[in-house]
Order: sequence, then structure tokens, then C-alpha cells
Amino acid sequence: MRVIRNRPEWTGGSYAPEGSVVAVGNFDGLHQGHFQLINRCREAAADGQAVAVVTFEPLPQAFFRPDQAPARLTTVYQKLKLLRAFGVDLCWLMRFDRRLSKLSAREFVEQVLIGGLSARRVVVGEDFRFGRGREGDLDLLHEVGRPLGMEAETYAAVTLDGQRVSSSGIRQLLANGDFGTAAAWLGRPFQMEGHVVRGAGLGRSLGYPTANLRIRARPSPLSGVLAGFARVVGGAWLPAVTNLGWRPAVGGNEPLLEVHFFDFDEDLYGQRLEVRFVAKLRDEMNFESMEDLVAQMQRDEAVARRLLAEETVPD
Repeated sequence: MRVIRNRPEWTGGSYAPEGSVVAVGNFDGLHQGHFQLINRCREAAADGQAVAVVTFEPLPQAFFRPDQAPARLTTVYQKLKLLRAFGVDLCWLMRFDRRLSKLSAREFVEQVLIGGLSARRVVVGEDFRFGRGREGDLDLLHEVGRPLGMEAETYAAVTLDGQRVSSSGIRQLLANGDFGTAAAWLGRPFQMEGHVVRGAGLGRSLGYPTANLRIRARPSPLSGVLAGFARVVGGAWLPAVTNLGWRPAVGGNEPLLEVHFFDFDEDLYGQRLEVRFVAKLRDEMNFESMEDLVAQMQRDEAVARRLLAEETVPD
């Protein structure tokens, strides 16, 4: 999959000279609805035409209202990996900034969809709006696109058990600890990943060594102490208890995902870990003393061991 980071005015020609079928959206989480929309692009693409995605980083809502930014379901790395797995040929990962926000809907169609991607068809969600002030809609896509040889269509939202699958709904499911329904909506278990970084070593001194991952997708849809499975990429999944958050009990100054593997004590620094969650045990807490903290960690471990013993280890 080819990834483009250029601005619209830097194209200097089409990235898809044989034409393309394009999906446009934020695509945070890459859930079942996104998959079906992209699959429709694959069905509509004629021989030689590229399946293309236009998406934005940061998310527009986070750019305009950073204090109200939605929790992120995927890192940029995860988003690109999933798009590639979905069969996308070309991803225009647009850097959303003040300049891009001022691009009119008509300019977006002319410069991005037609000029940059030679779009023959664009497929969007039912509630899709675009361009300066969200002025663009399906009618404008038809109005501007048809004279230039581009058709547009909407793809109906996917529903499961009568509920519309959406990124915002998945965020709420994760916040509620409903990992099973979240996995059904995503089409895969929710997963966080990253490289192990060095911490202060406090966990080891307390008898609970942890592999620490920085939170790249922020704000996180999850927090607290959770039971789950983790692994070095490509290795076996192992049961673990995790702490995801700011660690108020030890004066943490940045959010971390701390992973404590049961009955395991190997050097994982620099390794890339994947973490899947099974159950939330509790919210983060403060403690009067280190003794109280260790006692609670022991209780958390006991509960996590019991819960995970009843779960099927991921393949």
C-alpha cells in the first residue's frame, strides 16, 4: 500500500493515473462499518483502478477542540496496518491543520479527489460531511464530480443486534468494559501495542516487574487495572494484569500501559508487545502507603488469574 503525506497543492499530478475508487473518512478503529465501506470500493473498482482511502491525522475534532478530543481506538501505525490488510492500494494520510480546514468542499473534490486521485467513484458514509465548515455533502459530490467523470454513493451503516456500529459506540463499550461486544463491532479484539520502554523500576522493587508501553493513541478509551493477554509480536499469548493510566499512587507524570506477566521474568526492553484485554478489575486508586499498594496488587493478581483461567488463550 502506498502512503501519501503531501498537501493537495503539492500533488503535481495524479497518484492514480488509471483512476481510483475512493473512501473518505476518519477511520478511527477500522470497524465493521469501515470494512464494508472499503469492500464496496473494492467491488466497484475496475481493472487497473486503485482502491484509495483519504483520511486525516489528527482527527478534525481533536484539532478544533483538543480539550474535547475523542478517545483514540488506533494509532496511526495500526490504522495503516489495518487499511493494508483491508486491501487498500493507496492511502492519502492528510495532515489536518488550519490550512486544510479552510479548503472548501468544491476545492476538496477538485484538488484531492479529481486532481490527486483521478477518482471515478467516491463512497462515503450516510452522514458524511466535508470541506470548510462541513459544507460539502453527497449532493455537492454529485454536482462537482459528475461533470468531471466522478460518481458518488453512500454506503448504509452496518448494524449488529439492531445497533449502528460506530467508533463512538466502540469507545463507550470499551469504557464500560464490554470487550466482547467491542470485538464484534471491530471484527477483531481491541488491541494496544508498542515498544517496551524503561521505567523507574518501582514495579520490580515491589515484586511486580512490568513491561511499560507509552500510550501513542491519546486520549485512551481505557483506564484502570485490567486483566488480559499479552505477547511479544509473533510469540505466544501469556496471561497478564495491566495498569493503564497515570499511576497516581506513585506520582506518574505520563500515561503508561504497564504489563505484568504472571510467572515470567525476562528482559523485554525494546521488544514490541501486543496487549488484549478481557476484563476491567477496577479504576486507578491512590494509597496511604506502599504496603497498601502491594496488598491491592496481590488482590488484583488473584482476581486476574482466576478470570483468565476461564478464558480461551488467543491463537
